[in-house]
Amino acid sequence: MSKKVLILAGDAVEALEVYYPYYRCLEAGFDVTIAAPSAKKLQTVVHDFVDGVDTYIERPAYGLEAHEAFENIKPEEYDGLIIPGGRAPEYIRLNESVPSIVKHFFEAGKPIAAVCHAAQIFATIPEVIKGRELTAYIACKPEVKAAGGTYVDKNLHVDQNLVSGHAWPDLPGLMREFIKLLEG
Repeated sequence: MSKKVLILAGDAVEALEVYYPYYRCLEAGFDVTIAAPSAKKLQTVVHDFVDGVDTYIERPAYGLEAHEAFENIKPEEYDGLIIPGGRAPEYIRLNESVPSIVKHFFEAGKPIAAVCHAAQIFATIPEVIKGRELTAYIACKPEVKAAGGTYVDKNLHVDQNLVSGHAWPDLPGLMREFIKLLEG
């Protein structure tokens, strides 16, 4: 039976951080559902660095279909969770269904892959990362610490069922470790 993977996304999700895991999971034969505030075509974005600019810039990227709305997700039906970054985490964390979805994966010990700004979601449910170690985009370090987590200054970190990555260049390692846990 194929493993079922849930990806939490929304408009302004970082294109590489959603497409790479999505296609990697499909390649591995997993059944993948992309969930968002509503089932619709999402607008992804590209974050990049430009000389002379102190932070990243954002450009529109590809459209991507979200298969299901958060409110219709039954997390117990899934074997693993992927949370991409971009700007999506800052607003999907406000959706009333997202905290319970994410908590399920932590409480059940199921594999979770979180990259870049995904840590912003954990800041709204601090009990899931209190006492845990993770990495994230450096701008999320204050939120990780405020939620009681330990920020690890590495590109990739594994703490039990949580695989975390700093940013999109870390996706190969993130997905390798996530799949290892999922198939474990």
